[in-house]
Amino acid sequence: MTDREIVEREVEEGACEFMHVHDDIIRKVEGVMPQEQELVELSEFFKVFGDSTRIKILYVLSQSEMCVCDIATLLQMGQSAISHQLRILKQMRLVKFRRDGKTVFYSLSDDHIQTILAQGMEHINE
Repeated sequence: MTDREIVEREVEEGACEFMHVHDDIIRKVEGVMPQEQELVELSEFFKVFGDSTRIKILYVLSQSEMCVCDIATLLQMGQSAISHQLRILKQMRLVKFRRDGKTVFYSLSDDHIQTILAQGMEHINE
């Protein structure tokens, strides 16, 4: 059964007193709607921002490239906890790293991440 058939059935069964489907609007939105897999990936992307430790790490990395020791000291957390969160952030391609001798420095992957953080801060401070 299609979504439209379900809606029509619900209307017939009295679920809605008034139902008017705007086909032109539906076609327009369907034409730009991302594929299901893209929406799943977008959902996973935003889930990463749902953890305050990861947000703190992203925020400090938006200010400066840092090693795990620096991040742990700044956030007053253990290095293993920071490393665990950095692993997740790397998997989601939000942070990148570079080696300098034995030290690994982390930074934001690109300007998009900084923009997302800045817009989020702007939104909550309105």
